[in-house]
Amino acid sequence: MTYSTIVTNRLANEKSPYLLQHANNPVAWYPWSEEAFAKAKAEDKPIFLSIGYSTCHWCHVMERESFEDEAVAAILNDKFISIKVDREERPDVDTIYMSVCTAMTGHGGWPLTIVMTPDKKPFFAGTYFPKESKYGMPGIMEILIRIATAWEQNREALLESGEKIVHAIETSYFASTEGELTMETLHKAYTGFERKFDSQYGGFGKAPKFPTPHNLSFLLRYWKMTGEAKALEMVEKTLLAMYQGGIYDHLGFGFSRYSTDRQWLVPHFEKMLYDNALLAIAYTEAFQATGKEEYARVVREIFTYVLQDMTSPDGAFYSAEDADSEGEEGKFYVWSSEEVKEVLGEESGEKFCQVFDITPQGNFEGKSIPNLINTGLVQGFDKMREKLFQHREGRVHPYKDDKLLTAWNGLMIAALALGSRALGEPNYAQAAEKSTEFIMKYLRREDGRLLARYREGEAAYPAYVDDYAFLIWGLIELYQATYKTKYLIWALELNDDLLKFFWDDDNGGLYQYGSDAEQLITRPKEIYDGAIPSGNSVATLNFLRLAHLTGEMELEEKARAQFRTFGGTVNEHPMGYSHLLMGLYFHQSPVTQVTIVGDSKDAVTGEMISLVNDGFAPEVLLMVKTEDTEGNLDTGRLTNLAGREAVDGKATAYICRNFTCQPPTTEPSVMAALLSEGERH
Repeated sequence: MTYSTIVTNRLANEKSPYLLQHANNPVAWYPWSEEAFAKAKAEDKPIFLSIGYSTCHWCHVMERESFEDEAVAAILNDKFISIKVDREERPDVDTIYMSVCTAMTGHGGWPLTIVMTPDKKPFFAGTYFPKESKYGMPGIMEILIRIATAWEQNREALLESGEKIVHAIETSYFASTEGELTMETLHKAYTGFERKFDSQYGGFGKAPKFPTPHNLSFLLRYWKMTGEAKALEMVEKTLLAMYQGGIYDHLGFGFSRYSTDRQWLVPHFEKMLYDNALLAIAYTEAFQATGKEEYARVVREIFTYVLQDMTSPDGAFYSAEDADSEGEEGKFYVWSSEEVKEVLGEESGEKFCQVFDITPQGNFEGKSIPNLINTGLVQGFDKMREKLFQHREGRVHPYKDDKLLTAWNGLMIAALALGSRALGEPNYAQAAEKSTEFIMKYLRREDGRLLARYREGEAAYPAYVDDYAFLIWGLIELYQATYKTKYLIWALELNDDLLKFFWDDDNGGLYQYGSDAEQLITRPKEIYDGAIPSGNSVATLNFLRLAHLTGEMELEEKARAQFRTFGGTVNEHPMGYSHLLMGLYFHQSPVTQVTIVGDSKDAVTGEMISLVNDGFAPEVLLMVKTEDTEGNLDTGRLTNLAGREAVDGKATAYICRNFTCQPPTTEPSVMAALLSEGERH
């Protein structure tokens, strides 16, 4: 049989959209499986491991150039056992081998290319390679031939190299040093952000620029804590610059993954669920902090995009949209001035083009990415934008990755719940509830163990630390938006399992994958807050909030252990751990617990709730006990609610700060005074 007659390979039986994209390659791909490693051992061949994801532009390029090529396939099929991995399904595999690539080459990215022994020990690493050598880069064919020759003629050196690499990764990349985190750590992080701030275009550092919203959330807390005006200024400049830039989709809404340039003009056009969730949180908090309606508008637009384009019929949220359509990056999103005028008419079209930087010469490969960089915020263009959006809907859409990831759904649940509270929009909380109910029904085994991915009726992979941490975060926010105690009880149950399967009893910290999952060549324990915050960082703040919400104060000791375990590492470069530092901020702040007892339909109850929800107060935790609470009240775990009752049948507020409680009050004005007293501490 010739390669051209092979219709599918073993990936055809997978659910991952990324693996299915490669199911018709002439490469005899295997999914990550015991079958693949057993075959490599039996045939005495090295493993060629390729890791990517379905909306990755350069993954598509490498597939077209190399993996669809029969000459490349012939070498791979003859000399190697080839394995494809979806990094979003197997972040454990990706984390380990990406650290290898970074250690060996000084950089990482996708597609990730690894060659390793049948025992999974790597000895070659890189990212994208062209088929033939060009641009000063070696070609994949040349690399494969050299490696195959070395495997046959100089294997001992490769095996020794693999052992050394694994040892180096275990002792350096995934090793953390203990230390003490103090207020000085927070100040040092702020100083780092101030030093790297781009005062002209917002953001930090040089191109490419990633949104990294948790950095902005940290700076808002630093501003709240210290009154440092520059911290708020950096946040506002960055949020406005990103919204005005081409990284934001001004027609269909939502943010692309990152900007390739300093001024946020040219994005890498893929849209990720996690970015839009975290950015919605940052814009919501900016609205809470400043009261400026432009931030609330961005939040509403992000949610419009997510609920319209990224929500499954069951209410859970899809993962991503591709950068490419019709084989071209960004083709779906760019415009010519002629096309705009055809849709809007000459006069309106000319006006739109002037405001949104759509020119005959273009700002991206001869076409134009709509943006407001030169004009700033504008109003009065909503009808024009809607017309152009409807016209754009007729284009060939980028590919949508429709798998449902527990972790990323957790982030969007948190965003929608927070947005619901801040903007007074119950429908956002309702959308968060639908996703939550789906996950708890379809992505939780009968024994309670959470799973990581759902697609086409199949739930798979024991959930990772991010899945647990992010979903618990979402449940905490959802409880504070709906006051339904089942969400808080679910958060506690999942937190129990998080500690059971992931906690390191000897050294502290949470491993990336559970003790009951497949054990790989090493067991990473990540703390760095990169494009998304680490599971360890999010879990730390969860521990603290759950402790104060439920009275299970032993969880506060778990948070302290996190600070100790990672303290030395964090102090070396604090701005790389901004979400963990939000936990430290919370721990160092006078935490305020507010419990409101009253009829949910009572106007005074609503007024009291609004007093808590209005404004930026991340150190305030809200519990509400209504007529609906009693049936769901688990007095064994929610002790903070159990003893609270309405005074004289009226809506009543209980306010405790730093373990000292004020007398309950039925007067909103007294409650407001008590809350503002906390603001002055």
